Amino acid sequence: MRTSRISRDTSRILAASRTQRTLRQTRTAANITTRPELIESRASDDTENGENDVSGSELSSVPTESDSDDEVRKISRKRKRGQETPIVLKHEAQEVSIATIASPKKATKPKKARRTPAKKIKASDGSIKVEPPSNWQEIYALTREMRNETVAPVDTMGCESLADRTRTPRDQRFQTLVALMLSSQTKDTVTAVAMKGMQERMPGGFNLESVLALEPPALNAFINKVGFHNLKTKYIKQTAEILRDKWNSEIPDTIEGLTSLPGVGPKMAYLTLSAAWGRDEGIGVDVHVHRITNLWGWHKTQQPEQTRAALESWLPKDKWHDINNLLVGFGQTICLPVGRKCGNCKLADRGLCPSAVVAKNTKIKKEEATVKVEAPGGESIVHEQSLVAEVDDVKAEDVEGGMLDIEDIGKAPRVRTPRKAQ
Repeated sequence: MRTSRISRDTSRILAASRTQRTLRQTRTAANITTRPELIESRASDDTENGENDVSGSELSSVPTESDSDDEVRKISRKRKRGQETPIVLKHEAQEVSIATIASPKKATKPKKARRTPAKKIKASDGSIKVEPPSNWQEIYALTREMRNETVAPVDTMGCESLADRTRTPRDQRFQTLVALMLSSQTKDTVTAVAMKGMQERMPGGFNLESVLALEPPALNAFINKVGFHNLKTKYIKQTAEILRDKWNSEIPDTIEGLTSLPGVGPKMAYLTLSAAWGRDEGIGVDVHVHRITNLWGWHKTQQPEQTRAALESWLPKDKWHDINNLLVGFGQTICLPVGRKCGNCKLADRGLCPSAVVAKNTKIKKEEATVKVEAPGGESIVHEQSLVAEVDDVKAEDVEGGMLDIEDIGKAPRVRTPRKAQ
């Protein structure tokens, strides 16, 4: 008996439908088997609905051999023999900010500190009064707190502490003056070694008479590690002769007398007067004091002498001696001439330093992997997400035009000549 084409197509559709129902029933039974607590409730539901009668149900029909062959051929068209279920991987990457991950609110950067320099105010009587920076006391206190937490070279090898305390007061004052003369453009560690060598090996001990008795080459051999040692040898010999002839073998006790000595400037004079004679008549401004106070925005000066005049116009006199040691040590440990450690500075953390720079710029890169699984019974998609931090360093020379070296403070900036193409 010949069957029509429509009848054959209808039979195939019914066979495929029965196969899919059988597969779903098998999966449901497997799930109930793995979860025993559902067996009893499912059985009762089937009894009420009459679905437990296998003999009268359409689902109990077993597919014929021809139907099974057709189904196998359909599945084989989707995948080759022996091939596992296909898996398609899709990778997507995008950048998001830290604020997006941490909080839905937009991140706000801390406001940069504004420069609040000292101001000159004219009083009603015509006199001019200098109003100090509004936040100077907080800045000073936090800087002192940071200095107390870390020992700087100036604390153990500063010129004020290098004199031999076993010598007479006159010899100690002379050694303090020589130490300050040697310290110009020289690290404290190098100055301390030179001073120790003269104290231990100079014939007759380290005093004015011994320096007068030494020949310039012998004196130069003691200090040949310090900067500009040849010029300093000349200055020390001349100073020793002036002290013997004009000051009765004693160092002067006035700023005018000290600055009259060769190689002694205002900074050395004020520091010598304070350390040797215990008199604070001015502020000893070296490169650290000049540089850091300008970074803080207390003033805008070009030379250390201008900085000294600006500070003395408003800084309380009881801070005149302390500020040099304070800022020298701060400049040696945290606020370095090159590569300032703003990340370790409490002033930058509290937004008090207008010159603070951000040490690092961090970006979070989100990488999302989409795993797409295609199977005969349907399709499932699994998302996997990972975060990768990318850190970019911000160099000091890239911010604010870079920083000058200690020896370059007060001088014209160096101009780099471009290299010729080879």
